[in-house]
Amino acid sequence: MNPDIQRELIPRSDTLRLIGALDGVKAKLIDAVQQWQLLDDTGRVPASPAYAELIQHAADAQALSRDVVRMTVEFARSTHSTNRVGSAVLAHLATAATMSSHAAPYFAETAEGALSLPRSSGPADRQYLENRMVIDHATARAYLRRTSESLRDAANELHAHLDFHRFFPAQARQQSPATPPPRPTTRHR
Repeated sequence: MNPDIQRELIPRSDTLRLIGALDGVKAKLIDAVQQWQLLDDTGRVPASPAYAELIQHAADAQALSRDVVRMTVEFARSTHSTNRVGSAVLAHLATAATMSSHAAPYFAETAEGALSLPRSSGPADRQYLENRMVIDHATARAYLRRTSESLRDAANELHAHLDFHRFFPAQARQQSPATPPPRPTTRHR
């Protein structure tokens, strides 16, 4: 196998492990987007939104972001991040790390708004605070959704890379370039 192509290949086991990790975090993000709701069944902000629940959204979003950033750091430090496929995967992971880090502050702003609602001076003030909470919570969820999309894109790059592995025999991928065996000499005694 061409040594340049061999350097481009991320080992199949590493690729599968990373795809599994990406899919796991992506599933957690999608679950969070679907479950973390601000509005009640009528589509309105509850009269007394639960601060504890809303600040928990911020804490959980921060934990998810930490997972995404940790995964990005680990991949960036690997030797695989410098080849063509690795740099594409790293670009998606970098986007995911950025997007995920933006979600927690918006969830925290939503929670802070919940504390301000009882102190609102009138209906217009309350309406403004509710609207602000809806926008902040939706923005935070959108950041989580974009994070999951970036992780999906990174996994797609790796799936395509696995398809590339099929063109090379497993034996050739596992062989290390070694010196050829010595040739028999033609000298006679």
